[in-house]
Amino acid sequence: MKKLGLLFFAIALFGTTTIAQQSLSELSSEEYFDFWVGEWDVSWDEGEGKTGRGTNTIEKILDGKVIQENFRILEGQSSGFKGISHSVYQPQFERWKQSWADNNGGYYDFVGKFDGDKRIFQTIVFELEDGRKLSYRMIFYNIEENSLTWDWEVSYDGGENWNLMWRINYERKK
Repeated sequence: MKKLGLLFFAIALFGTTTIAQQSLSELSSEEYFDFWVGEWDVSWDEGEGKTGRGTNTIEKILDGKVIQENFRILEGQSSGFKGISHSVYQPQFERWKQSWADNNGGYYDFVGKFDGDKRIFQTIVFELEDGRKLSYRMIFYNIEENSLTWDWEVSYDGGENWNLMWRINYERKK
């Protein structure tokens, strides 16, 4: 009986492969962002030895078809910043979409892309008055069960070259 109990414990602990550790080829398109669902502590380097901190709560809503994000900065230069996003897989177009809005008046519309095991949301390219072609993207990578890295990047040449603007380290709340 003791061995049976240990077997069930081992199966419960190790027997299931989590979404976070699976490659895209092992997932259905609708599962590509399931790794993100949960309660997260987030942090980033603000320079001069300072660290920004916040939380991000990600949940599935609307019968599990939409992923809702609630991002909050609690400490650092942008303390008080809040934002929400909704991400959805559109099977009729075979693509992911995300909309983002925040308390600074920011609004972005993204289309999902994938590069290896990196999950990417990217805006369309906007032509600026000076002729530069502006685009933003976020990249989820180093995805593990309890951690991941998120980068916010900008391009002024239509996506040929990207510059890092913000790197956030995610740690799942315990």
